[in-house]
Amino acid sequence: MARWRGWSRRRKVLLVAVLAFVLVIPLPLGVLAVSLRLEYTGDPSVDARTRGEDAVWLGHAWVDGRKSAADVASLAALLKDTGVRDLYVHTGPMEHDGTLPLAKVSPRARWFTDAVHQAMPNIRVQAWLGDVLQPEKKPGMDLEDPAVRDRVTTTSTQVLDQGFDGIHFDVEPVWSGSKGFLALLDQVRAVTAARDVPLSVATAQISPAPGLDKATIAIAGHGKWWSQDYFGEVARRVEQVAVMSYDTAMPTESLYGGYVARQTELALEVTPPNVDLLMGLPAYWESNPSHWGHAETVAAAVRGARLGLGKAGRENFGLALYVDFTATPEHWAAYRQGWCFSV
Repeated sequence: MARWRGWSRRRKVLLVAVLAFVLVIPLPLGVLAVSLRLEYTGDPSVDARTRGEDAVWLGHAWVDGRKSAADVASLAALLKDTGVRDLYVHTGPMEHDGTLPLAKVSPRARWFTDAVHQAMPNIRVQAWLGDVLQPEKKPGMDLEDPAVRDRVTTTSTQVLDQGFDGIHFDVEPVWSGSKGFLALLDQVRAVTAARDVPLSVATAQISPAPGLDKATIAIAGHGKWWSQDYFGEVARRVEQVAVMSYDTAMPTESLYGGYVARQTELALEVTPPNVDLLMGLPAYWESNPSHWGHAETVAAAVRGARLGLGKAGRENFGLALYVDFTATPEHWAAYRQGWCFSV
């Protein structure tokens, strides 16, 4: 999900982008396109609007000394009258062994949490922690190693001591079925539960067809999707999931919006009612085979999420903008107008 980081940039090879079209369902590509386009038709429910549980990912500049009190004031003004409740501020990256030299990497973490709590008392600040993972990335963090999981758990405790209101993991790529990731969530949730703060995760997209998650790993060595069952396993271990619903290879807005609608429906089916479900919004621009900027727009993602939500109905649902330093006034306007019904 987090695409900007030097330590984890989910570059998908062209083969995976092609698989996204050709293998999604065992039917011709034209049928797939029609089905996604149909997902994007109709009018969203008027009740499909912000519930005040939205989020935004924030870059590392907020905790390394590049931001000031004036920047916090500007952020507070930007978020006024939106549905944003959570800020995921990039506090890592962790070392591959699970440690985090916090004083060196994020020396202004305590300043930022204090500043937000004073300026925006109703907003939670979650520490966004991550790293690249083995076996796909070498070198990388090995979550199958209990000692690494223990150090990540200790890191989570140390970060919460800086005043953060929760832990947000974005470690990539987690392969569908990873037992080490589930074990890590169980360990860290014991820490967050003891402090009565949320544990949240940025998740992969759900496989549009059974077995496709395994196919991309076998053919391309890339963990592009999770099975729906594995998504549910993850969701049951946390308080909040944020789907990285971008980098889809969809070539048009209507197909991308239909894809987001389908992802929303699939996630709703397996996310427990007491767990917050957020869908990511691509507030950045790129143009390549895995992300066509003219197609993957905030407006299309908002409409797609609203269409998917309208078929199920759910209160603890939100949208999450990625990421603050690439988001333009047009991105924010599309979010406000399409989801908050404001300008």
